[in-house]
Amino acid sequence: MSKVDPVKVLIIDDDQAMISAISSAITRKLEGEHVEIETAPDGVTILYKLEQRQAPWDVVLLDVDLPGISGPRLLDQFRESGATASVIMLSADASATTAAACMRAGAFHYLTKPFKPVELVDSVVSAARHSRLRRSLVLPRTITETNTKIVGSSVPMRQLRAAIERVAEQGVSVLIQGESGTGKELVAQAVHDRSARKHKPFVAVNCGAIPESLIDSELFGHAKGSFTGALTDRAGFFVEAEGGTIFLDEIGDMPLAVQARLLRVLQEQEVRPVGSSSTKKVDVRVIAASHVDLNHAAEQGKFRKDLYYRLNVVVLTIPPLRERLEDLPDLAARFMQAHAGGAPITVNSSALDAMMNYTWPGNVRELQNCLISAIAMRTGDIIGVESLPPHIRKVRGSMPIPLPELEGDEQLSLVEAKRRVSQAFERDYLQQIMQRAQGSVAEAARMAGIDRTNFRRLLQRHNIDPLSFK
Repeated sequence: MSKVDPVKVLIIDDDQAMISAISSAITRKLEGEHVEIETAPDGVTILYKLEQRQAPWDVVLLDVDLPGISGPRLLDQFRESGATASVIMLSADASATTAAACMRAGAFHYLTKPFKPVELVDSVVSAARHSRLRRSLVLPRTITETNTKIVGSSVPMRQLRAAIERVAEQGVSVLIQGESGTGKELVAQAVHDRSARKHKPFVAVNCGAIPESLIDSELFGHAKGSFTGALTDRAGFFVEAEGGTIFLDEIGDMPLAVQARLLRVLQEQEVRPVGSSSTKKVDVRVIAASHVDLNHAAEQGKFRKDLYYRLNVVVLTIPPLRERLEDLPDLAARFMQAHAGGAPITVNSSALDAMMNYTWPGNVRELQNCLISAIAMRTGDIIGVESLPPHIRKVRGSMPIPLPELEGDEQLSLVEAKRRVSQAFERDYLQQIMQRAQGSVAEAARMAGIDRTNFRRLLQRHNIDPLSFK
């Protein structure tokens, strides 16, 4: 959940003792989080608010047995009103039939009284994330691009946006630090777009992708005939960015000799094309970025200290995705809107929890690629955990597993419901551990604590081919 935006929870129950117990559990377990709790003894006043389209809640804890209007009927009203709140049903009825009926009617989850506080809070946290995703998916797509490039409402991202606003107007050199895939070019573009140079060119250069033999020519230009293949004059990136901004990405990969010439360009504000005897004045703002610690690289002699000091006027640091997971629902919604081709796609709670439990070493870029893959692999308009890449599928820890879907008027006993859930869990676990073992049955059996023969039987029972994981 966001550490800034309050999570709004509504508890509807006619048992005041139960309301107090739920409120206490949520506030105690989520101490330090911004949670606003509203309560109601019945659904009548809530029904009026739904009719007036006044439903600001993220999570609703709704008792099945209510006076006036029953919990299931009120659940129907939540769905018909278009409210984005995730509704968790509460009941002392442990039968699978009642639970399945609520889930089919659109409940996010079903908890049987008495429930453990940790089970309750985990459900609330997951439900809040899902509500945020649903809200983001229904946002108008006409929002200006300037406001949508840098997504996230977490504390680090709010601080980053505030820093961008301050530094953009200053005109000083900026150094952007962040792991690969965090969006360093987006930040550089945002600085440019908010500066006085916004109507001039923004030129992005990946220093690590240019061969050492060509980087001088690419950056500073060359004169015709200065080397084999130089058939015409070339202006170079600095001249192309005249009046605007040049973004030097992965500057830590720039050869030391080129670093010396870049330093001179920054000091003299002029470039000398390769093979030319004359110089050209340039008015360019430089924004550099690196996924390595340039200060440490300078101490090791791998980066020029004088160039580092020249670039290190203002530092903007982008946090990795694993340190701002509360932004993942908004990011996921943005990528689905961008890559679903207009289809009304959403992510179910199991898939969202799986993504929240993953560490994302490739950061936002990996999340984007994951969702592009999931969109392609989905069945229908909902991305389930089975649509995610195998290495991202995770067991959700203490989160309750959703009940199995029922067809038509099918009735399930508790025993049969447990059997189906157990089978689904077992198959997902086997696929996950085979992925980690890279298709080695012996290694996977060792990790699972099962002898190899029995492990092979489990694979055969679930039609899992070990070769598909190699």
